Amino acid sequence: METGTSIEKNGYEGIKNGSWFIQFRNGCNPWMARYVYGLIFLLANLLAWALRDYGRGALTEMRKFKNCKEDGGECLGTEGVLRVSFGCFLFYFIMFLSTVGTSKMHSSRDKWHSGWWFAKLFMWLGLAIFPFLLPSSIIQLYGEIAHFGAGVFLLIQLISIISFITWLNECFQAQKDAERCRVHVMLLATTAYTVCILGVILMYIWYVPEPSCLLNIFFITWTLFLIQLMTSISLHPKVNAGFLTPALMGLYVVFICWCAIRSEPLGETCNRKAEGSSKTDWLTIISFVVALLAMVIATFSTGVDSQCFQFRKDENHEEDAIPYGYGFFHFVFATGAMYFAMLLVGWNIHHSMKKWTIDVGWTSTWVRIVNEWLAVGVYIWMLVAPMVLKSRQTT
Repeated sequence: METGTSIEKNGYEGIKNGSWFIQFRNGCNPWMARYVYGLIFLLANLLAWALRDYGRGALTEMRKFKNCKEDGGECLGTEGVLRVSFGCFLFYFIMFLSTVGTSKMHSSRDKWHSGWWFAKLFMWLGLAIFPFLLPSSIIQLYGEIAHFGAGVFLLIQLISIISFITWLNECFQAQKDAERCRVHVMLLATTAYTVCILGVILMYIWYVPEPSCLLNIFFITWTLFLIQLMTSISLHPKVNAGFLTPALMGLYVVFICWCAIRSEPLGETCNRKAEGSSKTDWLTIISFVVALLAMVIATFSTGVDSQCFQFRKDENHEEDAIPYGYGFFHFVFATGAMYFAMLLVGWNIHHSMKKWTIDVGWTSTWVRIVNEWLAVGVYIWMLVAPMVLKSRQTT
């Protein structure tokens, strides 16, 4: 019995340290499982998009569901997105409930997470169909709740990104040849600041064609101020966090600001890029595909990053410990299901979206802007929290 267990552990160790091909070839294991769950999530995204933009072709089949009107209005468009999202959410939430608390490899819950794919395939298909049997009132209620769930996803993603930036900075500082790394740190920070300034200039050119575009001027100028604020606090003698973290955070907030302004409704006089994309062309399609894939990749990468949410860091890792938090992984995907629904409906469940568009509308714009401000607030708090808490303990 011990010999069998030893072989199983050695086999898992080889799979863990092997390539993607080895992980897939050896079947059921947690490293292969995360890619399968990511693929299921991608398929749900594509199904929701297809129902929104090209669902009229499936109208005959939709009429078989008694809760779909004759014109399919309650199973296509915005409600079609919400129904697919609800089924996806139920799948990952059930997986979350059944795997949360898993700590050991080779346990029954570990095998459930990493295997039983035929059973989970049927479960996913059943849960994908189930929302189409529900009345519109329940779907509308889910759409309201999805706003909160999507906000939770953005918060988790935000903490994960800030933790990664902090970890990257600590890695450079912890190197034995830290003196040699200073050149690389300064080069990386200088590049990041240069891109930030270039991004701000381009946003002024693209999105402030007239002096009357006061809202865009405020968004861009305030972003520039926030970058300066993060840098000043980071370089304060009592904080001494260096140049790298505020530079990388600057890239992040500039990107969020750009996404926010691009989310402004099509046809706005202060958004020439939106006017230029009013017709569906290859650039619009590529932008949509990239945005969709980026959202799936962000959900996947955040899901496997449970370490940054542990209050206690375990230095001694047991040999049979799971490689990532299964419960956290599925919880992120469950909230991600709500998030992709909000992107495809523009954070407004009563809003109809144009084909090949994602995250467009004033609600989307303000969600992005608030997310940017929250990111800066969380980052600054992470810088000053040690001093504040220390001063409270000494008084």
